[in-house]
Amino acid sequence: MAVADRLDLTLRLVRGGGQISLTELAGRLGVSEMTVRRDLDELQRQGLVQRVRGGAVALGTRPENAGFAAREQWQSATKSRVASAAADLVQPGETVLLDAGTTTAHLAGYLTARGPLTVAVLSLQAANRLADQPGIRLLVLGGESRPGERSLVGHLTLRMLEQLRFDCFLMSIGGVHRELGWSEFAMEDATVKQIALHRAARTVVVADASKLGVQTFTQVATLDAVDTFVTDTAAEEPGTALDTLDAVRAAGVEVVLA
Repeated sequence: MAVADRLDLTLRLVRGGGQISLTELAGRLGVSEMTVRRDLDELQRQGLVQRVRGGAVALGTRPENAGFAAREQWQSATKSRVASAAADLVQPGETVLLDAGTTTAHLAGYLTARGPLTVAVLSLQAANRLADQPGIRLLVLGGESRPGERSLVGHLTLRMLEQLRFDCFLMSIGGVHRELGWSEFAMEDATVKQIALHRAARTVVVADASKLGVQTFTQVATLDAVDTFVTDTAAEEPGTALDTLDAVRAAGVEVVLA
Protein backbone atom coordinates (compact mmCIF):
# COMPACT_ATOMS: atom_id res chain seq x y z
CA MET A 1 0.00 0.00 0.00
CA ALA A 2 1.32 3.44 -0.90
CA VAL A 3 2.26 5.55 2.13
CA ALA A 4 -0.25 8.29 1.23
CA ASP A 5 -3.06 5.74 1.04
CA ARG A 6 -2.05 4.15 4.34
CA LEU A 7 -1.93 7.54 6.06
CA ASP A 8 -5.39 8.32 4.74
CA LEU A 9 -6.82 5.02 5.95
CA THR A 10 -5.11 5.42 9.34
CA LEU A 11 -6.52 8.92 9.78
CA ARG A 12 -10.03 7.83 8.82
CA LEU A 13 -9.89 4.91 11.26
CA VAL A 14 -8.74 7.19 14.10
CA ARG A 15 -11.50 9.69 13.32
CA GLY A 16 -14.09 6.96 13.02
CA GLY A 17 -13.38 5.70 16.53
CA GLY A 18 -12.37 8.93 18.21
CA GLN A 19 -9.61 6.95 19.92
CA ILE A 20 -8.01 3.72 18.73
CA SER A 21 -5.15 1.50 19.84
CA LEU A 22 -1.97 0.58 17.99
CA THR A 23 -3.00 -3.08 18.06
CA GLU A 24 -6.39 -2.41 16.49
CA LEU A 25 -4.92 -0.15 13.80
CA ALA A 26 -2.29 -2.74 12.92
CA GLY A 27 -4.94 -5.46 12.68
CA ARG A 28 -7.32 -3.43 10.56
CA LEU A 29 -4.59 -2.25 8.17
CA GLY A 30 -2.66 -5.52 8.04
CA VAL A 31 0.67 -3.89 8.94
CA SER A 32 3.08 -4.01 11.89
CA GLU A 33 2.68 -1.86 15.00
CA MET A 34 6.04 -0.26 14.17
CA THR A 35 4.59 0.94 10.85
CA VAL A 36 1.52 2.25 12.65
CA ARG A 37 3.72 4.20 15.10
CA ARG A 38 5.61 5.86 12.23
CA ASP A 39 2.37 6.78 10.49
CA LEU A 40 0.84 8.20 13.67
CA ASP A 41 3.99 10.23 14.27
CA GLU A 42 3.61 11.74 10.79
CA LEU A 43 -0.09 12.45 11.29
CA GLN A 44 0.68 14.05 14.65
CA ARG A 45 3.37 16.19 13.00
CA GLN A 46 0.69 17.44 10.60
CA GLY A 47 -1.61 18.25 13.52
CA LEU A 48 -4.22 15.65 12.52
CA VAL A 49 -4.06 13.26 15.52
CA GLN A 50 -2.69 13.23 19.05
CA ARG A 51 -0.55 10.30 20.17
CA VAL A 52 -1.58 8.80 23.49
CA ARG A 53 -0.27 5.80 25.38
CA GLY A 54 -0.88 2.75 23.21
CA GLY A 55 -2.68 4.57 20.41
CA ALA A 56 -4.03 7.90 19.15
CA VAL A 57 -7.03 10.22 19.39
CA ALA A 58 -8.60 12.37 16.70
CA LEU A 59 -8.16 16.14 16.59
CA GLY A 60 -10.33 18.73 14.91
CA THR A 61 -8.96 19.63 11.47
CA ARG A 62 -9.43 22.24 8.80
CA PRO A 63 -11.63 21.13 5.88
CA GLU A 64 -8.73 21.34 3.41
CA ASN A 65 -6.83 18.74 5.42
CA ALA A 66 -9.64 16.20 5.51
CA GLY A 67 -12.12 14.27 3.49
CA PHE A 68 -12.59 14.19 -0.26
CA ALA A 69 -10.39 17.21 -1.05
CA ALA A 70 -7.35 15.68 0.67
CA ARG A 71 -7.70 12.33 -1.13
CA GLU A 72 -8.79 13.36 -4.60
CA GLN A 73 -5.31 13.62 -6.10
CA TRP A 74 -3.76 10.62 -4.33
CA GLN A 75 -3.27 7.71 -6.71
CA SER A 76 -5.12 9.72 -9.35
CA ALA A 77 -3.79 7.72 -12.31
CA THR A 78 -4.71 4.41 -10.66
CA LYS A 79 -8.20 5.61 -9.81
CA SER A 80 -8.68 6.76 -13.40
CA ARG A 81 -7.76 3.31 -14.73
CA VAL A 82 -10.17 1.64 -12.32
CA ALA A 83 -12.90 4.14 -13.19
CA SER A 84 -12.44 3.64 -16.93
CA ALA A 85 -12.67 -0.16 -16.59
CA ALA A 86 -15.83 0.15 -14.48
CA ALA A 87 -17.46 2.52 -16.99
CA ASP A 88 -16.93 -0.08 -19.71
CA LEU A 89 -19.29 -2.39 -17.78
CA VAL A 90 -22.16 0.09 -18.15
CA GLN A 91 -24.39 -0.29 -21.20
CA PRO A 92 -26.05 2.62 -23.05
CA GLY A 93 -29.67 3.06 -22.03
CA GLU A 94 -29.18 1.82 -18.47
CA THR A 95 -30.24 3.51 -15.26
CA VAL A 96 -27.19 3.85 -13.01
CA LEU A 97 -26.72 4.75 -9.35
CA LEU A 98 -23.31 6.33 -8.79
CA ASP A 99 -21.91 6.25 -5.25
CA ALA A 100 -19.88 8.94 -3.48
CA GLY A 101 -16.07 8.73 -3.29
CA THR A 102 -12.89 9.77 -5.04
CA THR A 103 -12.80 6.84 -7.49
CA THR A 104 -16.47 7.24 -8.41
CA ALA A 105 -15.85 10.95 -8.99
CA HIS A 106 -13.33 9.89 -11.65
CA LEU A 107 -15.93 7.43 -12.93
CA ALA A 108 -18.45 10.21 -13.52
CA GLY A 109 -16.24 11.62 -16.25
CA TYR A 110 -16.06 8.29 -18.09
CA LEU A 111 -19.82 7.72 -17.98
CA THR A 112 -20.40 10.57 -20.40
CA ALA A 113 -19.04 8.40 -23.23
CA ARG A 114 -21.48 5.58 -22.39
CA GLY A 115 -24.66 7.58 -22.95
CA PRO A 116 -27.50 7.75 -23.26
CA LEU A 117 -27.74 7.05 -19.53
CA THR A 118 -29.88 8.02 -16.59
CA VAL A 119 -27.48 8.56 -13.69
CA ALA A 120 -28.57 9.11 -10.09
CA VAL A 121 -25.73 10.41 -7.92
CA LEU A 122 -24.95 10.17 -4.22
CA SER A 123 -22.34 12.94 -4.15
CA LEU A 124 -22.18 16.61 -5.03
CA GLN A 125 -18.82 16.16 -6.81
CA ALA A 126 -20.32 13.61 -9.22
CA ALA A 127 -23.35 15.84 -9.78
CA ASN A 128 -21.09 18.73 -10.75
CA ARG A 129 -19.14 16.60 -13.24
CA LEU A 130 -22.24 15.17 -14.91
CA ALA A 131 -24.37 18.30 -15.02
CA ASP A 132 -25.25 19.48 -18.55
CA GLN A 133 -23.39 16.59 -20.21
CA PRO A 134 -24.92 15.42 -23.52
CA GLY A 135 -26.59 12.02 -23.28
CA ILE A 136 -26.79 12.11 -19.46
CA ARG A 137 -30.09 12.45 -17.63
CA LEU A 138 -28.89 13.49 -14.17
CA LEU A 139 -30.82 12.77 -10.97
CA VAL A 140 -29.48 14.26 -7.73
CA LEU A 141 -30.89 12.35 -4.77
CA GLY A 142 -31.99 14.47 -1.86
CA GLY A 143 -30.40 14.28 1.54
CA GLU A 144 -27.84 15.81 3.86
CA SER A 145 -24.37 16.59 2.52
CA ARG A 146 -21.84 14.99 4.88
CA PRO A 147 -19.14 17.59 5.76
CA GLY A 148 -15.79 16.99 4.08
CA GLU A 149 -17.09 14.17 1.88
CA ARG A 150 -20.16 15.84 0.33
CA SER A 151 -21.79 12.43 0.16
CA LEU A 152 -25.59 12.49 0.38
CA VAL A 153 -26.88 10.67 3.46
CA GLY A 154 -29.78 10.59 5.87
CA HIS A 155 -33.53 10.01 5.88
CA LEU A 156 -34.31 11.88 2.65
CA THR A 157 -31.69 9.94 0.70
CA LEU A 158 -32.97 6.60 1.98
CA ARG A 159 -36.59 7.53 1.18
CA MET A 160 -35.69 8.39 -2.41
CA LEU A 161 -33.67 5.20 -2.88
CA GLU A 162 -36.59 3.10 -1.67
CA GLN A 163 -38.74 4.50 -4.49
CA LEU A 164 -36.29 3.81 -7.34
CA ARG A 165 -34.84 0.83 -9.20
CA PHE A 166 -31.49 0.73 -11.01
CA ASP A 167 -29.86 -1.50 -13.58
CA CYS A 168 -26.45 -0.96 -11.99
CA PHE A 169 -25.09 0.38 -8.71
CA LEU A 170 -21.48 1.61 -8.97
CA MET A 171 -20.37 1.39 -5.34
CA SER A 172 -17.24 2.75 -3.72
CA ILE A 173 -15.93 1.13 -0.53
CA GLY A 174 -13.70 1.97 2.43
CA GLY A 175 -12.37 -1.53 2.99
CA VAL A 176 -12.71 -5.12 1.84
CA HIS A 177 -11.72 -8.02 4.07
CA ARG A 178 -12.12 -11.78 3.78
CA GLU A 179 -14.02 -11.94 7.09
CA LEU A 180 -15.73 -8.55 7.45
CA GLY A 181 -16.63 -8.27 3.76
CA TRP A 182 -17.34 -4.83 2.30
CA SER A 183 -17.16 -2.11 4.94
CA GLU A 184 -17.23 1.65 5.43
CA PHE A 185 -15.82 4.23 7.83
CA ALA A 186 -19.08 6.13 8.47
CA MET A 187 -22.35 4.51 9.51
CA GLU A 188 -24.33 7.04 7.46
CA ASP A 189 -22.56 6.05 4.23
CA ALA A 190 -22.84 2.35 5.05
CA THR A 191 -26.61 2.62 5.55
CA VAL A 192 -27.08 4.29 2.16
CA LYS A 193 -25.03 1.57 0.46
CA GLN A 194 -27.01 -1.19 2.19
CA ILE A 195 -30.29 0.17 0.83
CA ALA A 196 -28.80 0.83 -2.61
CA LEU A 197 -27.59 -2.78 -2.91
CA HIS A 198 -31.20 -3.95 -2.74
CA ARG A 199 -32.40 -1.44 -5.32
CA ALA A 200 -30.08 -2.48 -8.17
CA ALA A 201 -30.13 -5.46 -10.52
CA ARG A 202 -26.35 -5.70 -10.25
CA THR A 203 -23.62 -4.04 -8.18
CA VAL A 204 -20.09 -3.17 -9.29
CA VAL A 205 -17.63 -2.22 -6.55
CA VAL A 206 -14.78 0.12 -7.53
CA ALA A 207 -11.73 0.51 -5.29
CA ASP A 208 -7.97 0.65 -5.65
CA ALA A 209 -5.85 -2.16 -4.20
CA SER A 210 -5.06 -0.21 -1.01
CA LYS A 211 -8.54 -1.11 0.27
CA LEU A 212 -7.79 -4.87 0.23
CA GLY A 213 -7.38 -6.42 3.66
CA VAL A 214 -8.68 -3.29 5.40
CA GLN A 215 -11.36 -3.60 8.10
CA THR A 216 -13.26 -0.38 8.70
CA PHE A 217 -15.92 0.17 11.37
CA THR A 218 -19.23 -0.67 9.73
CA GLN A 219 -20.00 -3.69 7.59
CA VAL A 220 -21.93 -2.89 4.44
CA ALA A 221 -22.42 -6.45 3.19
CA THR A 222 -20.83 -9.87 2.87
CA LEU A 223 -18.51 -10.49 -0.06
CA ASP A 224 -21.11 -12.38 -2.09
CA ALA A 225 -23.56 -9.44 -2.06
CA VAL A 226 -21.99 -7.84 -5.14
CA ASP A 227 -21.47 -9.02 -8.71
CA THR A 228 -18.19 -7.45 -9.85
CA PHE A 229 -15.12 -5.96 -8.17
CA VAL A 230 -12.99 -3.58 -10.24
CA THR A 231 -9.54 -2.82 -8.79
CA ASP A 232 -6.00 -2.23 -10.06
CA THR A 233 -3.28 -4.74 -10.93
CA ALA A 234 -1.40 -3.99 -7.70
CA ALA A 235 -3.99 -6.24 -6.03
CA GLU A 236 -2.01 -9.27 -7.23
CA GLU A 237 1.44 -7.98 -6.29
CA PRO A 238 3.43 -9.50 -3.40
CA GLY A 239 2.73 -7.76 -0.11
CA THR A 240 -0.95 -7.10 -0.81
CA ALA A 241 -3.83 -8.92 0.84
CA LEU A 242 -3.98 -11.77 -1.66
CA ASP A 243 -6.07 -13.84 0.74
CA THR A 244 -8.77 -11.19 0.56
CA LEU A 245 -8.70 -11.15 -3.25
CA ASP A 246 -8.92 -14.95 -3.25
CA ALA A 247 -11.89 -14.75 -0.88
CA VAL A 248 -13.65 -12.27 -3.17
CA ARG A 249 -13.26 -14.65 -6.11
CA ALA A 250 -14.32 -17.64 -4.00
CA ALA A 251 -17.53 -15.75 -3.13
CA GLY A 252 -18.45 -15.81 -6.82
CA VAL A 253 -17.56 -12.17 -7.49
CA GLU A 254 -16.06 -11.38 -10.89
CA VAL A 255 -12.72 -9.53 -10.45
CA VAL A 256 -11.61 -7.03 -13.09
CA LEU A 257 -8.01 -5.74 -12.86
CA ALA A 258 -7.32 -2.38 -14.47
